[in-house]
Formats: sequence, structure tokens, C-alpha cells
Amino acid sequence: MALTRSLTRRDMARLLGAAVAVAAAPAPRTARRADVAPALGPDRRADVDALLRQLTLEEKISLLHGARDPASKGQAGYLPGVPRLGIPEVRLADGPAGVRVTASATALPAPVALAATFAPDLARRFGAVIGREGRALGMDVLLSPMTNIVRVPQAGRNFETLGEDPLLAAAMVAGEVRGIQGEGLIATAKHYAANNFEHARQSVDAQVDERTLREIYLPAFEAAVAAGVGSVMAAYNRVNGVYAAENAHLLTEILRDEWRFAGWVMSDWSATHSGVPAVTAGLDMEMPSGVNFAGLAAAVTSGKLAGSAVDTAVRRVLVQLDRFGLLGGARPRPALDPRAGARTAREIALAGAVLLRNERDLLPLDRADLAGLAVIGPTAAHPLAGGGGSARVIPAHAESPLDALRRQAGPGGRISWATGVDLEGVPVPASALSLRRTPRDGTPQGSTPQGGTSQGGTSQAAAQIDHTGANALPPGTSWTWTGTLTAPETGDYDLRIQGAGGVPAFNGSISLTVGGVRTGSVGALIGGNSSLIATSGGLTNAGGVVHLESGRPTPITITATGAPGTPLQVRLAWITPRRRQEALREAAALAAGARTALVFAFNEGTEGADRASLALAKGQDAVIEAVAAANARTAVVLNTGDPVLMPWLERVPSVLQMWYPGQEGADATATLLLGGADPGGKLPVTFPRRAEDAPTAPAERYPGEGGVAVYGEGVFVGYRHYDANHVEPLFPFGHGLSYTRFAYGGLSVRAAGGGLSVSFTVTNTGRREGTEVAQVYLGPPPRPPVPMPPRALAGFARVRLRPGERRRLTVTVSRRALQYWSDGRWVLAGGRRTVHVGSSSRDLRLRQEVAVR
Repeated sequence: MALTRSLTRRDMARLLGAAVAVAAAPAPRTARRADVAPALGPDRRADVDALLRQLTLEEKISLLHGARDPASKGQAGYLPGVPRLGIPEVRLADGPAGVRVTASATALPAPVALAATFAPDLARRFGAVIGREGRALGMDVLLSPMTNIVRVPQAGRNFETLGEDPLLAAAMVAGEVRGIQGEGLIATAKHYAANNFEHARQSVDAQVDERTLREIYLPAFEAAVAAGVGSVMAAYNRVNGVYAAENAHLLTEILRDEWRFAGWVMSDWSATHSGVPAVTAGLDMEMPSGVNFAGLAAAVTSGKLAGSAVDTAVRRVLVQLDRFGLLGGARPRPALDPRAGARTAREIALAGAVLLRNERDLLPLDRADLAGLAVIGPTAAHPLAGGGGSARVIPAHAESPLDALRRQAGPGGRISWATGVDLEGVPVPASALSLRRTPRDGTPQGSTPQGGTSQGGTSQAAAQIDHTGANALPPGTSWTWTGTLTAPETGDYDLRIQGAGGVPAFNGSISLTVGGVRTGSVGALIGGNSSLIATSGGLTNAGGVVHLESGRPTPITITATGAPGTPLQVRLAWITPRRRQEALREAAALAAGARTALVFAFNEGTEGADRASLALAKGQDAVIEAVAAANARTAVVLNTGDPVLMPWLERVPSVLQMWYPGQEGADATATLLLGGADPGGKLPVTFPRRAEDAPTAPAERYPGEGGVAVYGEGVFVGYRHYDANHVEPLFPFGHGLSYTRFAYGGLSVRAAGGGLSVSFTVTNTGRREGTEVAQVYLGPPPRPPVPMPPRALAGFARVRLRPGERRRLTVTVSRRALQYWSDGRWVLAGGRRTVHVGSSSRDLRLRQEVAVR
């Protein structure tokens, strides 16, 4: 019996759920079944059950694991469906910052920038863009939002998260889930749970106590469930000795028995380690294939697995497909609306920008600044819109900040640029190479870049490797270059393999190996040292720094495999030690001749690898130091996804954190620098002054020892650690300046609804309109029953005020914020407790004690 149903506006409203108020951050709570999903009535449940009875065992199993898509759109996963019963094929796409498929989509700012807005309503709109575009692009399930907490400041995927605080993350996740699913796309809360860094992520054992799990790492997932999320993704790692994808405590006892989650649980890609144990523990779907779950049919037949366990998992999937109107026939899909997506992307980029420092009010720039402005840094000329890995999105366009500044400055602007840090280099000269080139894998012998034939059989001498533009290699061909590279002088050389037109491959299709070590691979999804910043000619740029001795030949190998129909471009380039110094001197000289200097600095966060350190890579600190020494009016714009060290901070008057700002980030950056908007973002993560100050600095905590990472800091994650240990951060959680000033007053705290009602007045005392995020923190009782941080975020309110305007705000502190986890339940931490109100976790303007009981 096929099911027929269209998704009405009433259904949409039901999926959307309750709205999240801007002025109060809701705390996570135990989900009631009515919150989890639109309940199916008896008739609908009966229809799903009837459909389940018509499925063969093999058809049931096919709904519980991924398969190869015969008509792939470049998405991450695929289920074939059961067409004879009206169960459609299902496509699953990555999407923390936009829909990741072959086609272009809106590249939104990184989720950490969204978190910096402290605005759940913007999170809902962020999700709505992805939800609408996912449906328009043929997707049914979105593998987002990433719901993990920032624990390790250098973790590779921090840019995909919603910060270090569980209450903030919970509020933002709930808003995003409602936005995604309000457009009819099924959202997936990932990676459940304690997946907080990339190092050995597929096997590391996160040893974390139950209280810390409940208070820090699970509230955002609980909020996603309460918001009605349709699916949850189990993480790669172990949690307390058991893989997350077969951890019954997480998947069944907490997720289903306590939170009443009604959706299905899928594994992360290749994170399933068993068949029967995993499905028994609560895993419903193995992705992206059926290495383990394809054998479930045999397990049922042999009696090793009850057929009811398979039926339960299939029912969970079918219920969600029915809930979103996917059963019984094709649902109409919306049209793409790129302009609407661009508007939202720009608004969030503006709202999430954080003004970290602004001595002497250097920013915003004035006309005199624009008449003599030096702009420095590769990401000024080549936009860094987003992070790497499965979060990377292909936008239809992305302007550079340099072009946006010149456009907004108009004809009166005199803006010059220098790279400061050369990421591109020049082709390695023939004098440094001794190479032979060989066609392989069916490439016609004697093929040449121009399509002719060469004399000399299957191997021929090659001078340079610079097959770009008109000299590109033929489409669909494959080549290997082998030989040696000899440096003219001893030093550290940045060797780059640059290319385009390679065949899509997980590990890349244009690669460089130096001395037996793969140094770079163009197109690798994870790893490959592939930069997120393209060359000036649009080539993907991969590689790394290698120490070479003068006159000593070093073995190298380059391989390239081209895609049909597209010329294969391959270039071997280098940045020599001498060129690095030249680029630095050019930047300093440009700054010295300008009225004001802007340095764009960056890091490249990506899935699959953590950052080697908290320092800016590629000598950027030295460039900033040199520019600041040459020009006292220097501002730094950061395109980073997480904290960085700033040894130059005292010599730089202004620092603007733009994160990875998405496709509209250039326009937003220029608008903020020129004063067209007020930076209203706040840090959702703490910036440490030194790497050793971080709570995860001990090796046993990160990256772990012997395959075990001990979460020994307990609940003292992020700012809680710095406050408890009296460590001064570089910039505290919640910090963010404005182009105007705000005053606080009139604090009133009273008991309300089992929690607290906190009211106060915020006044714009400056001369221009601006945005403030007022933050409410709660202290522990005088004799806390368990170790508690000096302050914990309990609520927040984002408000925009005109000059001289004042507004009375009320923030609700939920009962959950007054509790701690102990012996399997939430317990009230009663007694006299202090409520703090202010502009950051360290800038607290008001305080009042209140009796909690």
C-alpha cells in the first residue's frame, strides 16, 4: 500500500515548532514526546505499519544502509528506496554552512560566525536558507547542524561548531533545526557525542564523566531533539570505552528512553563497527554503505537477531519520511532563490563580526584613510569564504575584500595591495628539475599537451611542469612525472602542486610526493594539504614546506589523473626562502607609504586535521609585526575559524574578527571597516593568551595518550576553566566591542516559573546606532555541593539601540540553569547565588544576590 500525502502549510508550521525569542536564551530541558515530532495520528501510524508489513526482509535492510547513487548530484549519501511501495530514494547532503553538492549553493558564514551573533532567530533563518536550497537541489536529508562543543582550541572543525558554551549552543542549534525542517528538509544533529577534535577521531576513546556529559556535551543535542530533529548522527569515537555508534547508554538510554527521540540514528561515514551489536544498541542506519548492516538479513534468518529489531529501525526511518511528506509520490520542490540566500548570508556575516580591539577608534576608516590605504594579505585578494572538508560549499560567486573595499571607496579611494605572504609562488624552473613524464592508465602513448604525438615511446624528458591555460594536458588523460628537484640554496621551500580538471577522488587526483612523503594532493576531501585559497588563476593549491639542501637532488613524483571533458591543468611551483623575505619587505614598504594599513590574516580549518598550533601559519605573525612597525595605524582583519595567538597585539590598534564569512563576506567586511554597519558580534569561544593556558593543554586531555583522551577538566570547559583558575585570557568569552558605547543599570531579579526573571536597562550612550548582546551569568552557592565554575552563562539578549535610546530587557533563567547532574538526575543547587549582567564573561556591570530554593 503506497502512502500519498502533500506537505501543507499547516504541516510546515507543525515542523517549525515554537519560535525562539531573541531576548531570552532558552535552556535545554528534558524533551517531552509532544516536542519531539509532529505525532502521527492512529491512521498514519497504521499506514506506516501496513507499509512495513509489505516490505521483504531484504527491502527492509536496504533502508538501513547507504548505497551508490546511480544519478549522484555530488551529495554525501544515498538510500535507494523501494519504488514499488512508494518509498522514494533519499539523498543526504553535507551542509553546516550550505548545501554541499556539485551544483552551486549559498555559502553562508561558518557556524561559529553564526554563534557569534547570539541570535537564535538568525540561526532559524540560517537553517531556512539551507533547508530551502537543499530541497531545491534534490536533497532530502541534511547532515547538519554540527552540535559539538568547542573543547580544544586548535581542533580542526571548530569553525563548524556553535561555540564553547552549552546554553548558547543549545539555543542556536534549536533555532537552526527549526529553520531547516521548516522548509521540509530533515535535519541531522551530529556528531553524537564527545567528538571534539580530529586527531585519531575514528578510534580515540573519550573518557568523560556522566556529569560533564550531561552539563557540557549533551545539552545542545537535547535541545535539537526538543526542537524535533529528524535524525541524529553517531560519532566516530569511543565514549567511555564503547564506540558511539554502538553505545547503548547514548543511543537508547539517553536519546530514546529519557529524551523520547522519535527519529532515526545513522552512523558517521564508515563509523559502524558491527552489525547485530550496533542495531541492538540503537543504531538504525549504517552509512555510506552496508559493510556491516548488509549482513543483518542473514542474522535474522539464522536467529542471531530478532526480526522485530529490524522492524523497529525501519519504522523509525519511515515515520520521519512520512512526517516530511516523502512517502507516496514526489513532493514539489521549491525553486532556488540565490538573492534571498545572499541577503541572509550578508546579514549574518555583519551580525557575527566581532570587534576585538579598537584603540583610539581607528575603525571605522574615514575618507583620509581611504585616500592612502595599504591592504595586505592573500585573503584580501582571494576570499576565504569557508572552511574545508565536508563543510565546504561551492558558491556561485564570492567577491574579494580588496575588490569590495575599492568598490565601496569609490573613485576617491587609493587602495594598494601586497600579498605579504606568498601562497602561490612561481613554477619551479627547469634548472632545478630533472624529470621524465610517463602516460599511464590508458593514456595514448605519445600524447602531448597540444594533442599531438611525441617521439620516444612511453617516457619522455620534461623540463618544467606548468601545464596550465593553453598548455593544459588533454582531458581524461593520466600522467606520472618522476625525477629529482635540486635547490639553488639551502632553506625551507614551500612546494606547491597546483591544478584543475582532475577526476573527483577522495584522496585527490593531482599529487606531489617529495622524498617518499606525499606533500600535497589537489582535490582531496580530507588531508592532502590542499589550501582553501585558490591561485590567482583559479587553480587549487596544495603542498607544504620541505627543507632542501643546496645542490642535493631530492626525489619527487607527481601524478595527475584528468576528468573527461575538462583540460587537465598541472603546475609544480615553489615559494623560495628568498621570495618569502621579498614578500614581507614589499608589504612593509607599502604600509610605510600609506596613511593606514589593513592586514588580512587567516588560518585554514578543515575536517580531518587539527591545527598544528594556535599560531598563525606561514609566517603571518612576522608580516603583521613588520607592517605595524612601518605604520602605527594598522588594523588586522582575521579570517579564522577559531582562536589564534596574537604576539603583536599591543602594537596593533584594531582587530576585527570576521571568521569565515561566506560568499557575501567581502561586502560585509568592507561595510564594517568603512562604518556602514556596527560590529555586533560576541566571541562564542575564549581566545587564550598562551597555548599552555588552555584547559586541554595537558597531553592526556589532548590529543590523549595510548588512544585515550581524558576529559579531566570536567565541567571547566572554555571560560569556566579560565575563570576558575584565575587565568587572564587574550579575549574572554562573550567579548565584542562596538563603534558606540553602552551603559547598564536597574537590575532586578525575582523568582519566576521555577527559574529566575532578570530585568535590567541597557542605554546607548554613544553617537551612533549599535548592537549589544547583554549577557546574564549565574554564580554558585557559597558552599557548592559539587565543583562549580565561578560563573556560567544563564541567558542573553541581543538588542539594537539608536543613540541615546534605552531599553528595559528581561531575560529568563530556566530552572535547568540552577541545577547540576548527580546520581542520575538534575538537582537544584540552592542557596544564595549571584546573578551577574554585563557585556562579556569578564566585563560584568551589574550584580545581585538571590535566594534559590
